[in-house]
Amino acid sequence: MADQPLRSAAPRALLLFDIDGVIRDVAGSYRRAIVETVHHYCGWRPEPGCIDALKGEGRWNNDWEASLELLRRRSLEQPLTLPPFEALVATFGGFYFGGDPDGDPAHWQGFIGREPLLVQPEFFTALTEAGIVWGFVSGAEPPSARFVLQRRLGLADPPLIAMGDAPDKPDPTGLLRLVDRLLGADCGNDGRPAYGRPRTPIAYLGDTVADVQTVLEARQQRPDLCLVSLAVAPPHLHAPDQRDARSAYELRLRDAGADHILAATGDALALLSAPWPPAP
Repeated sequence: MADQPLRSAAPRALLLFDIDGVIRDVAGSYRRAIVETVHHYCGWRPEPGCIDALKGEGRWNNDWEASLELLRRRSLEQPLTLPPFEALVATFGGFYFGGDPDGDPAHWQGFIGREPLLVQPEFFTALTEAGIVWGFVSGAEPPSARFVLQRRLGLADPPLIAMGDAPDKPDPTGLLRLVDRLLGADCGNDGRPAYGRPRTPIAYLGDTVADVQTVLEARQQRPDLCLVSLAVAPPHLHAPDQRDARSAYELRLRDAGADHILAATGDALALLSAPWPPAP
């Protein structure tokens, strides 16, 4: 079970993660719930590329809102009455959780049970041993986030900002709040947070344009911090026959302002363990 490092000095780095597409593969769960929710209301199943394009706009990090937006756009092509948002949320939850989100996960029968992990518990142990402090900033619902972090990865009380804890990304409030929670108590003689003085890298790893924009917005609010945007293409684009689509997606992430494009989540350990900043 991985714990955070005990710090007598400023940490080597802080690494915050998105969860969906970074810690777990949600192609068969959250993304499938988008597809089935849209199909439920209009009989159309959007292709993965359609959802990628929507996410690439940087405005649709919330999957409920993304589902409604796909329905709205479909309504421009065929007669369609948009459902009330609350009804759509309930329909989506039925597909994703397949049971009471606040109930016993053992009773969930939905797509959440089909989420391959993209990292293993040992990854967080290695981060801790390298002096890297870690946490999570995600738009996932709290029961879903806790399920993957605590039950499946065995992380003890992981530092987490989830849906409802802060405004949706790309608003950087949640990101900066967790930074201050994890590192803000380490202050120097000048009263400034210790992580600000040595320019310790504070990285956020996500898989969407909204995740990249979150870091850019955070830089505007806190120019004293060394904020770094790490990005990785979502797992469904890593198949051999998706090479061109993956390259195009990674280009959108880079054009949006990502500092480093990773081949896999685990590559963040080597990047942040090396002397900073890395050689070009």
